[in-house]
Amino acid sequence: MRKRIYFILLLCLSAVCGCGDRRSTDELIADLKSGKEKEGVIAARTLPVGSGDAAKVVPALIGALTHKGNDVRRSAAIKLGWFREQAKDAIPALQKAEQNDGDARVREAAGIALSRIDPVNFPYTPKVGKRPKISPKSKDVRQSKEGRR
Repeated sequence: MRKRIYFILLLCLSAVCGCGDRRSTDELIADLKSGKEKEGVIAARTLPVGSGDAAKVVPALIGALTHKGNDVRRSAAIKLGWFREQAKDAIPALQKAEQNDGDARVREAAGIALSRIDPVNFPYTPKVGKRPKISPKSKDVRQSKEGRR
């Protein structure tokens, strides 16, 4: 009976720990640089954040800001924000992404990352998803059109 319980506990423990499926930082960086979007997104999101890893991870994430996949660029920008002041080298690349990227989600993620890395010089102001203010005149015009129906 005890052997069965220990076996079940061992199975549960291995399931919780992921059965040793963790990838090393170098493997994740290689996936990020591979050019494949799915692997790049997973790598960007699972790269470790820490002072010991910043020297390897931040340059790889900066490079990923020019990846052909929108989701990879967005994930890289978000992850760079997690490094805060350790990612100061990413500021020029994030500024370029914020101003020139063709995907609004990437531009927004780059702006948020900049505000996390250097909040004094780059305070975050949302640029995406803002609704235009409706002036009283335009509201009256809309109501008059609705009334005609």
